[in-house]
Amino acid sequence: MKKTRGLMILSLLVAGAIVLHIVEFMLPTTLLFPGAKLGLANIITLFTLINFGFKSGLQVLILRILISSLLIGTFLTTGFFLSLTGGLLSFLVMSYFYYNHKCFSIIGISVLGAAFHNLGQVLMAFILIESWMIIFYLPYLLMLSLPTGIFIGVVVIKLEKYLQFDGGNKKEFVRN
Repeated sequence: MKKTRGLMILSLLVAGAIVLHIVEFMLPTTLLFPGAKLGLANIITLFTLINFGFKSGLQVLILRILISSLLIGTFLTTGFFLSLTGGLLSFLVMSYFYYNHKCFSIIGISVLGAAFHNLGQVLMAFILIESWMIIFYLPYLLMLSLPTGIFIGVVVIKLEKYLQFDGGNKKEFVRN
């Protein structure tokens, strides 16, 4: 029964991340920073990492990227590889700092995740287009990492506030 419940929760988290990813994909990007996004799906990834652990967080991340890219038609395109590289690097850095450096808050971990997501995307773009000129875009993306990382971190904290925990890592929504 516990395994079925865990799979159900994981499935709901993946579905939520997919919805947020698709909604964000449909939003227009800014003219000032083309391609810059909030990273709404990272709300679910960070929430899963914190509450369900590394393995579950990684599963949510990879399934979200694979399924949403299939749904929006970007599978194995440049956007897919940028998303996968940025997501994996971001997740690994957030996991490292969450488990090994307790001096970082959720917001700090989220900002680190946003910065390394952008770094991973620029590195993959450098590999794909074979031009070092893309590196000049990195400072602008890193500047945007601060407000987007803070936003994602605050949302995760607020989301946790409305959940009640018990010793077995099971979640139930608190009724107000």
